[in-house]
Amino acid sequence: MNKKLAIIFLLFSFLSGYCLAALPPPTQAPNIKTIEPIKKGDRILILAPHPDDETIACAGIIQQAISAGAKVQVAYLTNGDHNQIAFIVYEKRITLRKSEFIHMGEVRKKEAVEAMELLGLNKDNLIFLGYPDFGTFTIFSRYWHSPKPFRSLLTRISSVPYKENLSFGAPYIGESILNDLKSVLLKYKPNKIFVSNPADSNVDHRSLYLFLQVALRDLNKEIPNPKIYPYLIHCRGWPLPRHYHPELSLEPPKQFLNSEVNWSEFKLTAGQLDKKYQATLRYKSQTQSSAFYLLSFARKNELFTDYSEVQLKRQVSLKEKAVSFFGFSNMYADSELAALGGNLESLVEDKGQVSYAVVDSSILIRIEKAKEANRRFSVLLYLFGYSYKTPFADMPKIRILTKQNNFKIFDRKLMIKPQGVSAELNSNVLILKVPLELLGDPDFILSSIKEFGGILPVDATAFRRIDIE
Repeated sequence: MNKKLAIIFLLFSFLSGYCLAALPPPTQAPNIKTIEPIKKGDRILILAPHPDDETIACAGIIQQAISAGAKVQVAYLTNGDHNQIAFIVYEKRITLRKSEFIHMGEVRKKEAVEAMELLGLNKDNLIFLGYPDFGTFTIFSRYWHSPKPFRSLLTRISSVPYKENLSFGAPYIGESILNDLKSVLLKYKPNKIFVSNPADSNVDHRSLYLFLQVALRDLNKEIPNPKIYPYLIHCRGWPLPRHYHPELSLEPPKQFLNSEVNWSEFKLTAGQLDKKYQATLRYKSQTQSSAFYLLSFARKNELFTDYSEVQLKRQVSLKEKAVSFFGFSNMYADSELAALGGNLESLVEDKGQVSYAVVDSSILIRIEKAKEANRRFSVLLYLFGYSYKTPFADMPKIRILTKQNNFKIFDRKLMIKPQGVSAELNSNVLILKVPLELLGDPDFILSSIKEFGGILPVDATAFRRIDIE
């Protein structure tokens, strides 16, 4: 490796260490249930944002399913072609040409095939979509009915470039991803789905969860009530200790100790654990730079979460009755942005609170300020409404940026100025009022909030589904 590459690698290593700074172990253990047994008739779908996620999160599940005679299919949202640093280390050269990024994606696809063959699956059990690594959340929030598809800044690609992928040539827009995911679901009809977590700090992991939520609602008659098992990969300071520790079990991150999340686990046999270790090593393009991290997941168990929907009943006018807020949700540090600075330890210890209510045909979001959120307090709020009467592509995709009592509202890529939105801020609480009409009069809302103290983030919530009765 030449001097320039060495400097880049050292800088990346420093930033990674800072973002994934060590935290003290949890002081209390949450209740972790054993996952429902896998049966012969099960049809299991593993949804992976990138090649390697399926292995580090679900290698034990895959082996157990095959052993039980269940059906297993793995679908990859992206080919993982945006991990520039990993490929600099792997191929010892800087890759900036479009063809080189496609080459990266082909390498990771080949590694996925080898890893899954080791676990007992063949290429026919794998589906590669090939959408833009590190771009799918932007597509979900901004690119629907878009005459110009999303174009990756780094790869400069705007449609699926992999000829053997299911989605070859599909433009980078929301309809493409949603239709392909629905096609996979309809053809396979799984009864158990393992998918990335809405609390994951990686944007592709969050977006795959959101696309799945929409796809399943669209297909609720054809695929009624499959069991969903979200798995967590990216979370600051987790898992610890780093490196390969087959003698240890995974424990939920400290950030989740007092949250509403329910945890379940699958316990691996010694043989399953060894195969998981070997399958992880098949991802040579990733393990040469991140083996210390990826192998941290090769432990005695695999963890999954359960997010229940927030149920909101419509309330009477504010003038007639005090509002009762429902759907309390602890906030937790956003590891993706916390790397920019701030007191990382205090971000975990100081959790704000977020709650919701529906009054006078508006949704009210009550946000308690974290201690770090000083006079420069601001909020980024995502509100994605879903209606059973309106195609999701036609629904508004709202995000609101607040600064004190001022705010800007965007629908997809455009700033808008609708009537009826208000922000009321006192010393400790911000209450946002958003008319449901602005959200397309939804049956439910997918919502997430990030809280800032100046330019630095201090808290964030996972995406939660808020049902309006």
